[in-house]
Amino acid sequence: MAAVADELVDLVRAFTAKEIIPLAADYDAADEYPADLVEKMKELGLFGITVPEEYGGLGLDYSTYARIVEELAYGWMSVSGFLNTHFMGCFLINAFGTDAQRAGFLPRMATGEIRAAYSLSEPDAGSDVAAIKTRAVRDGDDYVVNGTKMWLTNGLHAGLVVMLVKTADTDPPHRGMSVLLVEKPGGEPVYGGITVSRQIKKLGYKGIETVELHLDDHRVPVGNVLGGESGVGMGFGYMMQAVELGRINISARAVGVARRAFEESIRYAQERHAFGKAIAGHQAIQFKLAEMGTKVHAARLLMQDAARKKDSGQRCDLEAGMAKLFASETCWEVCQEALRIHGGNGYAAEYPIERLYRDAPLMIVGEGTSEIQKIVIGRRLLEEYHI
Repeated sequence: MAAVADELVDLVRAFTAKEIIPLAADYDAADEYPADLVEKMKELGLFGITVPEEYGGLGLDYSTYARIVEELAYGWMSVSGFLNTHFMGCFLINAFGTDAQRAGFLPRMATGEIRAAYSLSEPDAGSDVAAIKTRAVRDGDDYVVNGTKMWLTNGLHAGLVVMLVKTADTDPPHRGMSVLLVEKPGGEPVYGGITVSRQIKKLGYKGIETVELHLDDHRVPVGNVLGGESGVGMGFGYMMQAVELGRINISARAVGVARRAFEESIRYAQERHAFGKAIAGHQAIQFKLAEMGTKVHAARLLMQDAARKKDSGQRCDLEAGMAKLFASETCWEVCQEALRIHGGNGYAAEYPIERLYRDAPLMIVGEGTSEIQKIVIGRRLLEEYHI
């Protein structure tokens, strides 16, 4: 299995060098969905990396998945975004779905026939998940869903939206939440009671759609409650376990972007001359490179540690939170230093630093801000070291 994993990572690295890096700047500038790249990712089997072999996937672990995300993000961070919400959906269905749900969805997800979106946030409920208002009311063999979901990555092209909704009023509120597996044709802006908004314009993270999803009396079969009848009211806990995987993904993306910024900088510092020698010969630049390289390496180790913990089946919100916090902040710091090393060229779109600099802030706010990570980490540390 390790040999297969290494071979796939090498294949993705070669794919990134050949298919992504040469065209990343053009894709980013156009801010359009790169359908051709997605098709090539399907051909490589990337949408089935962690799906069990019995459902047509590769059955690889999350450590391998994180390594692949790093390689893709190294080329163009947006490409890794096509996998994140998809694999959160794969994880949820495999871990908590009924036999019928696993058999019905996972084979199609493994091939990329359908891609998944992960729907948690709402206009007035981001990190405060307990404040969600989207409601699903049982009506015979269906749930009737009304509400608005926000910040859906892959929200337009996804054929499956894994959505947290309120199914009961409880105290505390999270005990009345369930997860619905909402199917829709990928690419359709209007379907049934679902309306997908136009793409939200963003600083970076171009080429991948981020949308609002409006639900107006949209009907979802009772059989599409994640986990079946026993899954009603369990949605909050399910989604939080998926968030662990999402934070590992963000950590891997941050490592990939930071590594690219560092390698571009150390190469540039040896080629660019000032005051009679390469700028790499100046101690001020060497200090920057030393700190950048050290932080990137440390961020990767934290990411790998969190992924291994997830692979073991253990709770890893502490490790995933630490990895996400450190890797995302490191990515932002490294990209800032990369721009300084490149000087005016770092501000020019013809160099990749400008794009990396715009993409880096997403990792600070995606899957919970750094401040939220600190709250999670602090609470978990107090649990572990309780006196």
